[in-house]
Amino acid sequence: MAGFYVHIPFCKRRCLYCDFYSTILLPRRGEYVDALLQEITERKKELNEPIKTIYLGGGTPSVLDSIDIFRILRTIGTDDAKEITMEINPGDADLKYLREIRQCGVNRLSIGIQSFKDDLLQLIGRRHSAIQAINAVHMAQEAGFDNISIDLMYALPSQKMSLWEADIEIALRLGVQHISSYGLMYEEGTALTKKKEQGELEVVDEDTENAMYDYLCKRLKKAGYVHYEVSNFALPGYESKHNSSYWNGTPYIGVGAGAHSYLPPVRSWNKSDMSAYIKKVNKGILQQDKETLTEKDMYNEQIMLGLRTAKGCMLSPSVDRRLTVGNYIQSGLLREEEDGRIVATQKGLHILNRIIEDLMI
Repeated sequence: MAGFYVHIPFCKRRCLYCDFYSTILLPRRGEYVDALLQEITERKKELNEPIKTIYLGGGTPSVLDSIDIFRILRTIGTDDAKEITMEINPGDADLKYLREIRQCGVNRLSIGIQSFKDDLLQLIGRRHSAIQAINAVHMAQEAGFDNISIDLMYALPSQKMSLWEADIEIALRLGVQHISSYGLMYEEGTALTKKKEQGELEVVDEDTENAMYDYLCKRLKKAGYVHYEVSNFALPGYESKHNSSYWNGTPYIGVGAGAHSYLPPVRSWNKSDMSAYIKKVNKGILQQDKETLTEKDMYNEQIMLGLRTAKGCMLSPSVDRRLTVGNYIQSGLLREEEDGRIVATQKGLHILNRIIEDLMI
């Protein structure tokens, strides 16, 4: 099993909180897709196993025409793919387009909703409205999609607990199969962080953010969702196969400007520069940085990624971390399963980064 990630960096407008590589140079979509197809043709030879999952992310893949989505998927090859996910912005969704990408082979959607409150959407720079978000889900269902994920964010500036609870209830009424939910992070250099530093935002405090997360976990569990990863919840059987491959160490190829790949033990990534990417690919050159992971690196990644999941991780018998683990278990932050796997508790998820750092070698 292997995965294939395609990065579409184009956005009609940048969200104020985002630090992913993106560009607003939409007129260059055609030449970018042509370069993508060249890279895909060359690099899919690097995989020695069938491609089981494909993920079109961004940026905003839904700014591409459906014919471009078809060309990308045809070049990758979808015969063995069990899950083909595409991220869409609710503002781009219309029934005709959704039916077309469904016919192209996309069988799972990830819809970037973030909030159902218009003033919060405007505050973080989203270009869609709450009603567009709701309509996008309804149209996706009408177009035949029965595997839909939505993104929700909490701890947004000035967001109250009551607004967060209302967002969750709207999401549940939509009947989606998967919900990814993240607390807002003020990434260095983003427009939203600058507003925070200038005192222009009402920032949610840590206790309220933790309470929002705990409510999310409790409410979605009651609604029948499986909390299979720190930020991801799915109805049984609808866990993201592609994202799970990242956490399980499955090999994958990433194509496009800024995309990452992992062919154990080597990680590589393309330069985050669309113009340079197009120019180099057209010359038959790919600008990549690479690193070869040591056994220590791979073990630490196992700890870092495994503890994010409901399955947890095994500690190496050769690494003496029992005292540290014992203290965390005694404090109710970790628990040990019968087979020896270490799993973070709900309380432990609040300080997961600190726990992971302590368990690394």
